[in-house]
Amino acid sequence: MLPKKRAWLALSDGTVVSGWAIGRPGTTGGELCFNTSMTGYQEIFTDPSYHGQLMMMTYPHIGNYGVSSRDDEHRKVMVSGVVVRAFSWEYSNPQADGSLQAYLQKHGVTGITGVDTRALVRHIREHGAMNAVISSEIDDPDTLVRMAREWADMNGLELASRVTCEEATTFAAEGPYRVAALDYGIKRSILRNLTARGISVRLFPARATFDEIRAWNPDGYFFSNGPGDPNPMDYALETVNAAKTTGKPLFGICLGHQLMALSEGFAVRKMFVGHRGANHPVKNLGTGLVEITTQNHGFAVDPDSVDAAKARVSHLNLNDGTVEGLEFTSFNGFSVQYHPEASPGPHDSHYLFDEFLRRIQLAKS
Repeated sequence: MLPKKRAWLALSDGTVVSGWAIGRPGTTGGELCFNTSMTGYQEIFTDPSYHGQLMMMTYPHIGNYGVSSRDDEHRKVMVSGVVVRAFSWEYSNPQADGSLQAYLQKHGVTGITGVDTRALVRHIREHGAMNAVISSEIDDPDTLVRMAREWADMNGLELASRVTCEEATTFAAEGPYRVAALDYGIKRSILRNLTARGISVRLFPARATFDEIRAWNPDGYFFSNGPGDPNPMDYALETVNAAKTTGKPLFGICLGHQLMALSEGFAVRKMFVGHRGANHPVKNLGTGLVEITTQNHGFAVDPDSVDAAKARVSHLNLNDGTVEGLEFTSFNGFSVQYHPEASPGPHDSHYLFDEFLRRIQLAKS
């Protein structure tokens, strides 16, 4: 175990708590959000949808099973900082590659442990998501609170272009089908689910032109998850609208779902707290079945803005009534707000990838 170094967490509303530094010593900030998953911390930390956010885990023991390269959802850690109750400096897992501490240090991630995460979660649930700062360098509460208040607000913040791939890349599969995927922060497990169904995927940068995308002659279009506010992403809306005119199937997950909704004139708004965890019940309004889903989003489609002439709500969150899925009627497309590839159910939502394949097969025939 490394020698303990004091650290502080300051929220923009003036709340300040102290603990111990984990990861790389330093100062970092972002929107403080929490995740209720009991496992999967490595997948969470590497999910591009969390880019620029401070991730607070509600499960107390984090790091106890170490890390493994096969569990990365991206090539690097995406969260800007980590907040936990009881950090495990040592791990017990014969399949692990190393400790979480070494992993956070390697990726330059600053964190804090030894804080009452239950109290902080209750505080956020009552007052809403807010920015915060973690520091093991600055011990002046007023300075830290001021830094938190000056941190960039997530509302209106375009982040997808910061996490997208630099050039188009093909992931080949043994099948006749081809899908163009727009990378707004796509997770590796989404690519695995597509290629496992015989779909070759060409991953395009977020700002790729539609002429470049269409030249690959795809059989369908996929719009990925990603971080930030979808409202300022005019470049992505142009791509969605162009893809809609092709008549080929469209599928969107999370940020992609929000972009497809915006393209039809529906409103997407910042949530008071957001959904982040692996235990969210979602009802499929078509089948009546309930799926246990993994979620990670701070924005959601405004249900009052959904025009029944353009789309129907296909999935509904049973906790708070959030729109979790849309079936579009004006073009061949569907989308979900949650993550069907994450397997918390464990496979409750995999049928969505099968549905995408079915539509591709039907369109080609």
